[in-house]
Parts: sequence; structure tokens; C-alpha cells
Amino acid sequence: MLYEVNYLAVVVATVISFLFGWAWYGPVFGKKWMALMGYTKENMTSMKMKPITAMVLGFVSNLVMAYVVAMLAGLLGLSGFGGAFTLAFWVWLGFVATISMGSVLWENRSWSLYCFNVVYQFVLIFIMAMIVVMWM
Repeated sequence: MLYEVNYLAVVVATVISFLFGWAWYGPVFGKKWMALMGYTKENMTSMKMKPITAMVLGFVSNLVMAYVVAMLAGLLGLSGFGGAFTLAFWVWLGFVATISMGSVLWENRSWSLYCFNVVYQFVLIFIMAMIVVMWM
């Protein structure tokens, strides 16, 4: 049985989560992230992908994630703050935190960077879950 997704909620969750990502990796914690990555303002301009391409692909990625979160919330019949938090926590723990661990284990990234990124991912998923669950 498929759940009828509220597409407006998915779009709003996508836009808000995209803006959250911009704030997190920009004005709020951008300098911290750059330091953890070993980036400087100068070598940021030499990244392989143009910023607009990265932003478009990031938006599409958030759109897919928001849709999946909405589908899971509907299939599980979740409601309220508790339902949104529970969904976000288990999706984050079971998939994001575990898959992201590979960056520490195999890519020589620091634990600090890992923690920085997975905390962001948890809050991102929780924002999406709150929006889609409250609009169900």
C-alpha cells in the first residue's frame, strides 16, 4: 500500500532544509567546516564543481530525501513531534551515521568532521520530518 504524499509539504521541507544547509555550512559554521576540511578561501575556488551546480544537485538531493521521509512517515502513520523525532532519529542512526562512518574509517577524515556533518544531517532530517509529519 502506497501512502499519498503531500507534495507541498515535501517542497516546503526541501526549501527550508536547503536554507538550513546554507546557514549551517555558511554564516553559522562555515569557518569551522572549512577548518575541519583543511580548506582556505583561496582553494575553495578551485573545487571541481561550480557552486551553482553543487547547489542545484544539493537541492535535488534534499528533494529526494524529503520525499522519502514523507513516504516513510505516511507508511508508518506517524504524527506529532514524537513521531517526527523518532523517524528522524532511526533514519539518521541506521543510515546516515553508519554510512558516514566510512569517511573516518576509509577516507582518513577526522572524528570532529564526522561529528560536525552527522549532527547537521540529524537536524536536517528532523526538520524535514517535522514539516511533513505536521502536514499529514
